[in-house]
Amino acid sequence: MTTTVEVAVVGAGVVGSAIARELVRHDIDVALIDSADDVGTGTSKANTAIWHTGFDAKAGTLEARLVARGHTLLDRRAAESAWPLERIGALLVAWDDEQRDRLAHIVSNANAVGYRRIETLSVAQVYEHEPHLGPGATGGLLVPDEGLLDPWAVTLVNATEAVLNGARLLLRAEVTTVETDRRAGSHAIATARGLVRARWLVNAAGLGSDTVDRLMGHDGFTVTPRRGELIVFDKLARPLLNHIVLPVPTATTKGVLVSPTVYGNVLLGPTADDVDDRSATGTTAVGLASLVTRGRRIVPALVDHEITATYAGLRAATEHSDYCYDVFADDRYVRVGGIRSTGVSAALALAELVVHDLADADPHLSAHERDDFTLASLPNLAEAGRRPFDDAEAIADDPEFGRLVCFCERVSAAEIRDAFRQPIPARDADGLRRRTRTLMGRCQGFFCAAHVQRLIATDGPGPVPGD
Repeated sequence: MTTTVEVAVVGAGVVGSAIARELVRHDIDVALIDSADDVGTGTSKANTAIWHTGFDAKAGTLEARLVARGHTLLDRRAAESAWPLERIGALLVAWDDEQRDRLAHIVSNANAVGYRRIETLSVAQVYEHEPHLGPGATGGLLVPDEGLLDPWAVTLVNATEAVLNGARLLLRAEVTTVETDRRAGSHAIATARGLVRARWLVNAAGLGSDTVDRLMGHDGFTVTPRRGELIVFDKLARPLLNHIVLPVPTATTKGVLVSPTVYGNVLLGPTADDVDDRSATGTTAVGLASLVTRGRRIVPALVDHEITATYAGLRAATEHSDYCYDVFADDRYVRVGGIRSTGVSAALALAELVVHDLADADPHLSAHERDDFTLASLPNLAEAGRRPFDDAEAIADDPEFGRLVCFCERVSAAEIRDAFRQPIPARDADGLRRRTRTLMGRCQGFFCAAHVQRLIATDGPGPVPGD
């Protein structure tokens, strides 16, 4: 099979999917390529799900500019794109005199990157905002525009809209070689699913972005996976927090935070350990124990609650302190690498930048926006919005929406069935989690797993896009 397009985007995570969607919106023929059998299976599925303002990004960096822009774009598209955002604000807490002395620098940096709504709080004000904090806080900052998002929804909506509007999605399509013909102005991209011919290649391959960079004849950076372990606490812990509680960041990490989620749980983490294995997404006894120790200091009552789940994600850390973004016009190649934990917040801005730069570099690519663009309609997974099980009209039209399969997360049989019928269908239980929340609750599938597997056998799995 040979696929011929104007632009091939390698990597169907949150950044690659956003880029593909934006290219299609500008009437540019696109192939979205990934080695996995679903979109958003790498860093995009395992993160802290924070809607960042960029207040703590280093002033003058591309990351700072794009996170700030992405925060605005996510807000603009939230209603039309059916992804939940909760602007609950963040409280950055200092726990010793040295951290307290760094607060003024953080305020100065926030002002330098254009975020001016940050507020300095006294110790008393810190505890007024978060009464359940542990003792010993020495000061704090309030960042009212930080918030929560659903990273699975952002990825899936963008990828779905790309597909609905003509993008070719090729999954299980690991890129093995790239041959560039400068005279013809094209790339021959060999994948496990066949050959893709493209005028341009956009490298948004996440943890594998340095590998793709080398296939393109470049050597601009090296990814060192940074593992972040997290603990998910039961929904009964949610009343302990009013805001996202942030630590004073260090040079290598934003540190361990305590945060609600849009699903109603509470997260504690992440750790930050550089590893060699790009598949090392298992948790460790040492990592989880360190989180419990830190959590006991930040919100002591939290660690007395039941743990629903633990998980680990890998961020694409590099030797550079900024995103590794470059446009190589002679090679018709765009490098979008080293996108770390802020990638979800910056994704829409990165997509906007790529389309702008491609239009500048290649007059053959269309720069006009389509007026026939189709939007995706996906179910809401957040607690703040109406869920299908609570929608009397939906249940009246289809009683399967009233038949619960997963009682912990209140997921209906109809939602699971429909997840196999989406334009990018679920392929397995992991794909169902990201589309419905099934198996994510306090019983972790102890009750519903057999029922879910039965539905997978009868209603799914959906086909692999590109087959």
